[in-house]
Amino acid sequence: MTLETLPRHKGGADELARLLARALLAGHWQPGDAFPKEMDIGTHFDVSRNQVRNALTRLTAAGLLDRTAGRGTHVREMSDWHLLDPLMSEWMTGLTDLDPQLTRAIYAFRFSAEPVVAGLAADAADANDIARLEAAFEGMQKTARSPAARAQHAEYDVMFHDATYQASHNLVWRQMGHLLRPSIMALVHGSQHRTDTFDDSLSRHRRVLEAIMRRDAEAASRAAREVLRRTAIDLGIVN
Repeated sequence: MTLETLPRHKGGADELARLLARALLAGHWQPGDAFPKEMDIGTHFDVSRNQVRNALTRLTAAGLLDRTAGRGTHVREMSDWHLLDPLMSEWMTGLTDLDPQLTRAIYAFRFSAEPVVAGLAADAADANDIARLEAAFEGMQKTARSPAARAQHAEYDVMFHDATYQASHNLVWRQMGHLLRPSIMALVHGSQHRTDTFDDSLSRHRRVLEAIMRRDAEAASRAAREVLRRTAIDLGIVN
């Protein structure tokens, strides 16, 4: 891929790093690809070489790029990307066209993690946690029928998952919930574009909520797994 397909940016090294990172996360360049040279980046975006170097330093620190003297700059393998780095989460916020390989990787992690988190939430949720889950689910219901409210529906959907992580009352899982929010949002947006109705998704989320309210950890884990099976269908990961 070339730089010409990317929009011009206005800002310093931080904004340039964000734009280039989002292009990488969307698959504009693939692992192993040679990355554009500093001079070409500076010319295309009309920024100083110092700003380009600072931006590339940020991308390198996040594991996206490998810069080697004499070899140039190349995109690193996805397994080397620091996906839970707070800066990476910031770059991913609002991004709806993730690279398909990255989408599958995030989905696989969620499929292994969220049933566990839902089970913990069933054991540990307090009244405030239940209220947050109910509010998120009610928001999903209210926005499910209006095509114009799809963005709001996605926000409530992510709120529901975030509330589940918080209801685990586990310090690590709570932090993971915050870090994963942008990637969960990206998957929610991606799955919405492939479905005409949210009826099945709502039914599956309702079962998670009801199981947590009953303090049935096993049922909550099963229900969370079924929510993610629906997500896989909507994302085209499975038929």
